Amino acid sequence: MAKARVVILGGGFGGMAAAGALGNEFDVTVVDRHNYQTFLPLLYQVSTAGLAADHVAYPIRGALRKSNGNFRMGSPISIDHKNKTVKLDSSEVLAFDHLVVALGSVTADFGTPGVEEFALGMKSIHEALQIRAEVMRRFEDLCRFEDDTTLNITVVGGGPTGVEMAGALAELVRGPLMNDQKHAAKHITISLLEAGPRLLPMFSKSLTDKTQRELESLGVKVLVNTAVKEVEWRKIHLQSGESIASEVTIWAAGVKGNPVMQALSLPLEGTRLKSEETLQVSNYPNIWGVGDVTGVKGKDGRFLPMVAPVAMQQGRFIAAQIRRVIKGEELKTFQYKDKGAMATIGRHKAVVEVRNIRFSGYPAWMAWLFLHLFYLMGGRNRIGTIADWMWNYFTFDRGNRHIMDSL
Repeated sequence: MAKARVVILGGGFGGMAAAGALGNEFDVTVVDRHNYQTFLPLLYQVSTAGLAADHVAYPIRGALRKSNGNFRMGSPISIDHKNKTVKLDSSEVLAFDHLVVALGSVTADFGTPGVEEFALGMKSIHEALQIRAEVMRRFEDLCRFEDDTTLNITVVGGGPTGVEMAGALAELVRGPLMNDQKHAAKHITISLLEAGPRLLPMFSKSLTDKTQRELESLGVKVLVNTAVKEVEWRKIHLQSGESIASEVTIWAAGVKGNPVMQALSLPLEGTRLKSEETLQVSNYPNIWGVGDVTGVKGKDGRFLPMVAPVAMQQGRFIAAQIRRVIKGEELKTFQYKDKGAMATIGRHKAVVEVRNIRFSGYPAWMAWLFLHLFYLMGGRNRIGTIADWMWNYFTFDRGNRHIMDSL
């Protein structure tokens, strides 16, 4: 009997979890516009010279080798629902029995003017390298001055990504850049803007208060209840009517479903797929949604968070669902198991919250390091990451301070 054909659109956490769980039982093809999976939780370390870019990327073909899965580099441009085929921008047409849509998310600007033109996002290796290059280029410009000219770097968004980015930038300035050119480093300011009343709203207030204190001890200027009205060249206008100087603006305020889905003739709810609790796309029982693009809601009636644990759980769940369909068994409903949250602030500084267990400081930092190494794909990447981290830890230096963008 021929194997059921499963086409997975997207090689991120959810897509690769589904591919791995399907294994050799199916004819699996993963489609992605890149030939590698990006380990998004460590992108901010690439941006701040803590890690080499290739340490957070892993070849998709290598990940599929054990299951004999196939890979096609490209993006979907249309779905023929009648004939069960998906067409790629390479003009190749792939037939499927089941289609898994795991296209991920992109930076959400919430309609804020100027974000696309003047702010830097944090959703790809290319964007991470852009941030690193822009920060280092501005630093080199600042080194030419011996007066009080300042470089203002602003991170917008007080979630885990924004907190980790702001803390890493502060340590980059206080360590390597201070050693490179002390006068210039002393004239770099880092600000973190959060529209809500506190940082890390998914954590308890005691941990968010501690996070803010730790960031401020690193020299970060934390501004809560501070919403952005517009971003301009070297300036940010706030909803309060005030404006702040910002030569480098990093946008970490949120994400939305990949707009590629709008061309696929699938029902949408906002920027996500309209989905059933079984993770089937509404009205399409052989099409499944995984991860950030999926419009499944939790017990509180809100969409599930766009984070890696949700995507990985859904990817594995969908593999089991497809098996149930083939066996004629009743489908189950997806229940997300929240295993907690963590964020690192800097050297020896992190916060962890797992249900009612909360801790911070060195133990939390070690837990953060271990967990990220555990989920990082590839032995070479793990060894390279450990080497970079050990170098950074013992020398207080960051050896990836290269300007390597397209300019």
